[in-house]
Amino acid sequence: MIQSLPKYRSLSRLLSPPVLTLLLAVSALCALLIGAYSLPVQQVGLVMGEQLLGLEAGLPQTLSYLVWDIRLPRILLSVFVGGGLAIAGAAVQGLFRNPLADPALIGVTSGAMVFAVAGILFSASVLGAIGSWLGYATVTVMAFTGSLLTTFLVYWLASSKGYTSVVTMLLAGVAITALGGALTGLMTYFSDEDELRDITFWTLGSLGGANWQMVALLVPLVLLPAFILWRQSSQLDLLLLGEREAAYTGVNTQRTKWIVIGCAALIVGACVAVSGVIAFVALVVPHLVRLIQGPRHRSLLLGSALLGGLLMVWADTAARTLIAPAELPIGILTALLGAPFFIWLLLKTKRSL
Repeated sequence: MIQSLPKYRSLSRLLSPPVLTLLLAVSALCALLIGAYSLPVQQVGLVMGEQLLGLEAGLPQTLSYLVWDIRLPRILLSVFVGGGLAIAGAAVQGLFRNPLADPALIGVTSGAMVFAVAGILFSASVLGAIGSWLGYATVTVMAFTGSLLTTFLVYWLASSKGYTSVVTMLLAGVAITALGGALTGLMTYFSDEDELRDITFWTLGSLGGANWQMVALLVPLVLLPAFILWRQSSQLDLLLLGEREAAYTGVNTQRTKWIVIGCAALIVGACVAVSGVIAFVALVVPHLVRLIQGPRHRSLLLGSALLGGLLMVWADTAARTLIAPAELPIGILTALLGAPFFIWLLLKTKRSL
């Protein structure tokens, strides 16, 4: 694993949990105000007072709808999607002892995407008359199943006699990603216009369909496994020494692997189900936090979750304001920003080492 670099340690206070929490709260407030239609702070405060405290402010219904039913659920989704992907990426990197082993590079995101697309087709054709809530639940369960099966498959292919080969893991991830792309393309080919629109939404990544229903579905599927991963911090720290060394210290390595894989797969599957594919968050955010604060997972997982949510809030705000009233797919935006940043980060690390 890449250790923290001394030249970045001066920034550790900037990425401390209290500062990140404050920045996240301020960013969420700014995101409520910014958009194709900008709002003053007073009006947003009155809307929140109406909804939370039952105060009568006499505001237009359209204003309350814009703040409470459109922007606020979208901001909450961006926080939990960004934080969830980042903490899942940090856990997977710790498990595989490699900073490149994010859920996308090892095929987990692709597997979740294939099953999510299959869930979209199934929901549209079979569950359309039952209701949208069951449709969302079906897509989430399918995405979780796909991410879980893909993770187990990659880990099984890369492991032999207790040893995990990073090269085999990455090659297996490349193959599974290619297979997932082919299967997604095949299902897209046979879909109708409505299904094609939904599939395109998942493929490019977007939070444009955010609502309170999605928030209620996503929050427990991110918070519970994220808390379990955080409780596994000491075990992940010991796994950095190697599986055999960790076992000598009393760590049940097999149990830890199953917990980490299951929780990461649940988070990725839930996030893919509501937002589609969001590139580079799970890779860049843990890498950046590790460089600055070090590889201890107790601070790494918490810092990654907060920084991931912070970056996703601003990425989503940019996606819906840069070309307003149109909207950029957030997955494209994070890839355009994340890839050059990651290359720069690798070059800086190379020079420092």
